[in-house]
Amino acid sequence: MQDYKFITTSSPHIHSGESVSKIMYTVAGALLLPTAAGVYFFGIKALLLVITTSLACIITEALFQMLRGKKITIWDGSALVTGILLALNLPPGLPLWMAVVGSAVAISLGKQIYGGIGSNPFNPALIGRVFLMITFPVQMTKWINPVDGTTGATPLMLYKMQHVTTDYLNLLIGRTGGSMGETSAIMIIIGGLYLIYRGYVDFRTPLSYLATVAVLSLLLGRDPVLQLLSGGLMLGAFFMATDMVTSPISRLGKIIFGIGCGLFTVIIRFYGGYPEGVSFSILLMNAFTPIINRLTVPRIYGEVKAK
Repeated sequence: MQDYKFITTSSPHIHSGESVSKIMYTVAGALLLPTAAGVYFFGIKALLLVITTSLACIITEALFQMLRGKKITIWDGSALVTGILLALNLPPGLPLWMAVVGSAVAISLGKQIYGGIGSNPFNPALIGRVFLMITFPVQMTKWINPVDGTTGATPLMLYKMQHVTTDYLNLLIGRTGGSMGETSAIMIIIGGLYLIYRGYVDFRTPLSYLATVAVLSLLLGRDPVLQLLSGGLMLGAFFMATDMVTSPISRLGKIIFGIGCGLFTVIIRFYGGYPEGVSFSILLMNAFTPIINRLTVPRIYGEVKAK
């Protein structure tokens, strides 16, 4: 008789063949598209910025894991993704030492303080960005025009304060002022669609997010195309609102999350003091993720309600 060996462990028991490192490096590869656009339009400053934040995030993660006596896991690519995302959310001319501070905050207060990857309730890159916005508001709102290298207002600021509409083609390709990686909408869309194709991003979140912003903009008499292509909306919808750790796990939950992000973004953009609201919106919805998960638990097939 054949001797069978039974292993009693907790779920999951079926492995998909994916790994954290494979997913993270795929995401990093998709982020290279908006990164390349940022370097093309803003030059060596943008390249130095993404290198600085990436290295600072990796080093900070290694130091924290050493201090906590934990296994160093910097090779899984998660710190690299945080570093690239943070750089894409920063002005290309930001002093590098400020970028280092933001990176350290992103990893330490946004990730490692909760126990590391998989335990953080908020998107680490957005924690770093919001910290820098609060701490260094002047430097974080100094935008470079990629055409002539001068400083000026972003398309969202021009529209909010002067009702000036930026050419759609410039918004699409990235020939406008703004954060390093949020200017070229087409590159972000291509990278995001690739992640959807690979199955690492569920289309429901970015679709519901973008649709909510477009519909509300139209209803409130604003330019929906400009709202979609300007600021950090595309980057946030495809790469940050879809974070596997900080977003809901159910299909309905992803839709609710996207609608919530869109609603908060519109409120902040149209009625708040900031011309942009993507970062705050995603962080606010991150806080609601546990509640959304609890309320949208799918019913087990064949389950009936107790009478």
